[in-house]
Amino acid sequence: MFLRQIPGQSATAGRRLLPLVALTLFATASVAAPVRGSLSRPLVLASDEPKPEPDTIVFALMSGKCPTLKVAGRDFECRAVGFFQTEEGRANFTIALNDPTDASHIVTFSGNHGVRSQDNLYELPIDEMQFKSSDRPKLDGLPVPLIEGSTGNCKLIGSLASQQVSSISCSATNKNGKYELQFESDGTPMVLRRIRRTRAGGPPVMTPFD
Repeated sequence: MFLRQIPGQSATAGRRLLPLVALTLFATASVAAPVRGSLSRPLVLASDEPKPEPDTIVFALMSGKCPTLKVAGRDFECRAVGFFQTEEGRANFTIALNDPTDASHIVTFSGNHGVRSQDNLYELPIDEMQFKSSDRPKLDGLPVPLIEGSTGNCKLIGSLASQQVSSISCSATNKNGKYELQFESDGTPMVLRRIRRTRAGGPPVMTPFD
């Protein structure tokens, strides 16, 4: 399923719509997993200055469960798992947490230079963890992520051409601890929203779906 540009609508308007589509899907999706551990210990995160995010050109929402979801050593339940990529090429695996203390709690494994080495395998080196919450500053009505430099890797197993994902596994570390995701699909085809765009002076941004 693709997001097509509406006649008379600019490409920029279409790309601006994708984050809203993502937030809507995340707000309504339900991905169940058991909650383990305590929610009492707060995360210690570095501060940063709000700055605009690059436009999103592709967003995919997966349906399934998260047997493992750890955020700086704390166990959480996931409400939704998605993938999105910006016009600059940065790719992101994003998880909406079922956090009883914050309905806007979202974490993202983010990196560049993802590789689809096989038709059923996509790997993304992770160099950032991104965090959104209800107390984050907002630009254009959307929360600005807090970014922490991190080291790790994500693997997506499945046939992206047929929009079927079997599993996603991510692991990353930074000064605040370790972050882990194990996602298992329930077999439902992913929901895909996409806008194609050619960068000025360069080739189109390649995504795992190309």
